[in-house]
Amino acid sequence: MKIETLARKMLTGLALSLAALAVQAAGQGAGGSQAYEAPLPPGLATAKDMCALLPCKDVFPGATSFSERMGQPPYVEAYGGEDGKQKLGYVMLSTDITDTPAYSGKPVVTLIGMDTEGKYVGVKVIKHSEPILLLGIPESALLDFNAQYIGKSVKDKIEVGQTRPDEGVLGVDAISGATVTVIAQNQVITTSGAAVARQVGIIEPLVREPVRYVEPAAGQPLPDWDTLVKQGAIGKLVVKPEQVGLEKSNVPFIELWFGSLNSPVVGPALLGEDTWKNLMGRMKEGQNAIFIIRTAGAESFKGSGFVRGGIYDRVQVRQDNDIFTFKDSDAVNLYTLKAKGAPKFSESSIFIVRSPAFSAAYPWKLIFLGNKRDPATGQRVFTVFDKGYWLPEQYLVGGHPKIAVPEATWVKVWKQRAPQIVLFALLLVAVTVVYALRDHLTRRSTHKNKWPVNSFKFTFWAIFIFWVGFGLMAQPSVTQVLTWLHSLLFKWEWDLFLSDPFLFLYWIFIFVTIFLFGRGLFCGWTCPFGSIQEGLHKIAGATPLKRYQFLPPKWLHDRLKWIKYAVFFGLVVVSLFSMGLAEKLAEVEPFKTTFLVGITKRSWPFATFVLVILGLSIFIERPYCKYVCPLGASIAMPTTFRWFGLRRKADCNTCKACAKGCGALAIDADGRIDQRECMHCMDCMILYTDSAGCPPLVKERKARERAGEPMTAIARDGYYIPIVPIEEDRQRLNAQKLLSIKPDPRWPSKRAHPSVENLHGVRRLLGEVVEHLWPFSREGWQASHVVVALGVAAALGATLVWLLAAGGSASPMLVIGVWFGWSVFEVLVRFKSKPYVKDGPWWGSVWRQATVMDMISYVGFKNLLIGAALFWLLAFTGLWTLA
Repeated sequence: MKIETLARKMLTGLALSLAALAVQAAGQGAGGSQAYEAPLPPGLATAKDMCALLPCKDVFPGATSFSERMGQPPYVEAYGGEDGKQKLGYVMLSTDITDTPAYSGKPVVTLIGMDTEGKYVGVKVIKHSEPILLLGIPESALLDFNAQYIGKSVKDKIEVGQTRPDEGVLGVDAISGATVTVIAQNQVITTSGAAVARQVGIIEPLVREPVRYVEPAAGQPLPDWDTLVKQGAIGKLVVKPEQVGLEKSNVPFIELWFGSLNSPVVGPALLGEDTWKNLMGRMKEGQNAIFIIRTAGAESFKGSGFVRGGIYDRVQVRQDNDIFTFKDSDAVNLYTLKAKGAPKFSESSIFIVRSPAFSAAYPWKLIFLGNKRDPATGQRVFTVFDKGYWLPEQYLVGGHPKIAVPEATWVKVWKQRAPQIVLFALLLVAVTVVYALRDHLTRRSTHKNKWPVNSFKFTFWAIFIFWVGFGLMAQPSVTQVLTWLHSLLFKWEWDLFLSDPFLFLYWIFIFVTIFLFGRGLFCGWTCPFGSIQEGLHKIAGATPLKRYQFLPPKWLHDRLKWIKYAVFFGLVVVSLFSMGLAEKLAEVEPFKTTFLVGITKRSWPFATFVLVILGLSIFIERPYCKYVCPLGASIAMPTTFRWFGLRRKADCNTCKACAKGCGALAIDADGRIDQRECMHCMDCMILYTDSAGCPPLVKERKARERAGEPMTAIARDGYYIPIVPIEEDRQRLNAQKLLSIKPDPRWPSKRAHPSVENLHGVRRLLGEVVEHLWPFSREGWQASHVVVALGVAAALGATLVWLLAAGGSASPMLVIGVWFGWSVFEVLVRFKSKPYVKDGPWWGSVWRQATVMDMISYVGFKNLLIGAALFWLLAFTGLWTLA
């Protein structure tokens, strides 16, 4: 009773720390972060007086007033001095210039101050969506990073990393654990500064190679409309109603066709020879003409608020970081298109790009500026829709010029850390290979000498704790699982996952090894925080503290182990409504405090939480892994389908030797291993072939010694190779006797034999499909007509919602909710009609009776894949816009 009381007290302490942690996490981020998902002022994107809405003085000390927005891309001038009218410099909002995404896939909205000489005088983050800066790293770290730019010039070549004087590179220090974020932030600051500096003459404007057009061959017919569209000489930009917050419709919000007109082939083909020559005659050298027509939709691309002398506020042209807007004097009427097959249009215009910085030889984008209605609040948010265009190279002398495309942020990260990435990949391969050879290691070990196994395991623990955890800060987290689930259902972006190479490789390792061996290889051998817990337990076991170490009672463990699944499912549900809140609540994981920030740098609830866990680890083996870890729960579920499990023999259903020594409490009274709880310590596998430790083997060895019989090797089934015909072997005869009266410990549950097991070929394949998609059995269909009727109704309801989604009448949340409801119903139905799951690979032929978690894992994983496939199909076919 003393042990049970102590366990309860310790677990109560853990629960109190969790509660305090949840309160702290729900309130604010580490360091009191106020910029995470901070609401931006309404109308910020179009407000002329930007500094009335934003703290411009924070990024330009000494300024007393600011101008309205000016230029393209926009900026404001800062004034000060004795009379308050002296121009001191410029202030710019990063999202006016670039939308470079950070690790979250969203840009960090940054306010930047720059003096008249091009030196940065202030940088302030207005809004970010980086969870790592919410809970993992204090916002002060980002402030310190931004402060490094103060005094540096927009003319400098600034990169994250070391200064390289021989290459003219100024380095800025990264934030440990947020490499991707700071590389993106460096690009935001330098790109924004350079764009404004070019406009105001601080640095020379970007000069692009002037265009040279191919002249038409004599007698060659001009291309028609369809030909120009196929060639790419005409572009198309379509905005759908649902993209601006309106109800879905087959009629576009606006449909625009556009293209360059200066080419002596394309221009005459579209306008006719005379009209084109007249247009070119009205333009100066270096100027460019583009046409825009509206063929569908009621929205105007000219803008309803246009006044003479003003600008067209709905369309722009962007080339790299240069944005070109149009005044009324830049517009020429377009009455008709001469190209054969040209569509009818309801609005049209020709716009002249007069800036010498523009060159039609290079790619550019047409930008349509719209207002998106937020269905939740009814507010209108400024939104940009764009479409790329590059005049086909067949119309350019020499073809397309070579252009340097900026490397993606993730590419820069991979290049910068290439040696470490290679070493990390080799480490993961080494762990996998060593574990794959576990039989050779366990056969060389005994219950008194486990070093052939432990020498590898303990070495991996040390490497993953100190190098991977504290060094690379590559501790996997449940937030990545949530991100993966959302990406799978809504929008998959490889850049998001590639941006952290160590976590990317780590998750490949996790996914592969889960389905090969189960969660135990990651959790038991490589998880940095799990390794710390068990390492502390092992160290304490070599001291007088060993007398206080204990295993919780099995009955208590079997109840507490469900907490981690509840935590995981809770986070998944919350994430569907608010990913930001889910990321805050995910601080139930102590990983960020331990590896990214440090216990001493966190507020007391976070520090106390980690210390309680580590303190408990001295007395209880891996308490956090067993009972709280949502990451462990998320990868325990697919462990149901692992291909290879740990071996058992028939005698395990009566022998308790392995169960008594199982620190994970993963072996039940019948000797069966719960693969979802097993940490793969290998102790039971060592006993499995230990002739001096495994009771059945000890018994056989002694019998042979008394009878003078020779010793033979131990076979894969855990018994000595027989020295007589196998049907007379006493070991296996005893095993058959045990199996006739006790459960077979070689399987997690009793074997099942559904009718599909007897099918072959195509019939077997079709039977498998029916097994997965139809939860009712023939017997269940006949036994309960009410349940079947409810099932059919639920299936039809779920199908109807998917059809409504295809028609644009159902939101993603409605579909997910209905699909979740169907999954719960399917779990209940299958327990009555098909209460079995496959053991091992899905294409295998071994079935067994399902436990509750078996069925939840099977149905949940299967329906997640089906749901994701349907989401992607609807998005791919254009029937549904998920954005």
